[in-house]
Amino acid sequence: MKLVLMFIGFICLSVIGMLLLKIGAMKALDVTPWWHFQNWRLVLGLIYLAFAAFIYILILQILPLNVAQSFAAIQFIAVILASSYLLSEKISTTQWTGIVFITLGIAIVSWSKGY
Repeated sequence: MKLVLMFIGFICLSVIGMLLLKIGAMKALDVTPWWHFQNWRLVLGLIYLAFAAFIYILILQILPLNVAQSFAAIQFIAVILASSYLLSEKISTTQWTGIVFITLGIAIVSWSKGY
C-alpha cells in the first residue's frame, strides 16, 4: 500500500509540475530567457517536479529500475488526460493508441513481475 501511495504522489506531482510548466511556457512567449526565473508558474512547476523526483528516488529504493520505470509510465497517460481536460488540448487517435499500448505494457510488466 505504501508503494501505491508513493506512485500516486509521484504521478500527481509530475502531472501538476508539467501542467505548470506548460502554462508558464505559454506566458513566457517573446521574452528573454532570464524572465523565466521570474515566472512563478515555471518555478513552481520545477519545484513540483523536484518533489516528484524525490519520491521516485524513494520508489527506486524499493523496486528495480525496470519495474519502477514501467509503472512510472502512467504519468504519460495522466499528463495527456490532464492536458486534455484542463488545457483543452485535443487527444488524437494516435495518442489514444499510444495510451492503450502504454497501458498494455504496464499490465504485462505487472503480471510478469507478480505485482
